Amino acid sequence: LFRSRTIVCALGALWALPAAAQSNTPVRVGVVLLDSMSLTNSAPLDFGAIIPSAGGGDVTLTATGGVSTTGGVVVMPGSASPARFAGQGGASRVLIKTASNQIFLTGPGTQMRVDNFEIGDLSGLSQIGNGNNFQIIGAGGVIGFSVGARLRVNAGQAPGDYNGSFAMTFNYQ
Repeated sequence: LFRSRTIVCALGALWALPAAAQSNTPVRVGVVLLDSMSLTNSAPLDFGAIIPSAGGGDVTLTATGGVSTTGGVVVMPGSASPARFAGQGGASRVLIKTASNQIFLTGPGTQMRVDNFEIGDLSGLSQIGNGNNFQIIGAGGVIGFSVGARLRVNAGQAPGDYNGSFAMTFNYQ
């Protein structure tokens, strides 16, 4: 019997609070919905047919398709091409690129390092500053760009097919 009276007294104390002690504070709620972003790889990064040198060297393939070599490495004419990407996003949206710093191509011989990735040959994109930020300026949000890189060919590199993959990620804002 004593227990039930204690509960009743406690509930009675809660009901006795004046209405003025309550406060409602409006809180703003919002959301920004972005247009969807699509990106597809339409052509692979291909360093072409290479004749290695005894001392090794580099093959640099620019985003616009230019090829240069060091160390006596020879690239067969017309065999190299940059990676090509196409996509679509919301007009005026900003893209922040993150990509692999380096990858390794594997094949029958020693792995070969690929580094110094670069984006160029922009279509529907405008680079913001000299970093990795781009703004979509294309009609309807249609974009395109190419990716080049540098291949490090080892001394005495074994002949054969070498393959790898790299990641290209954009943070869409």
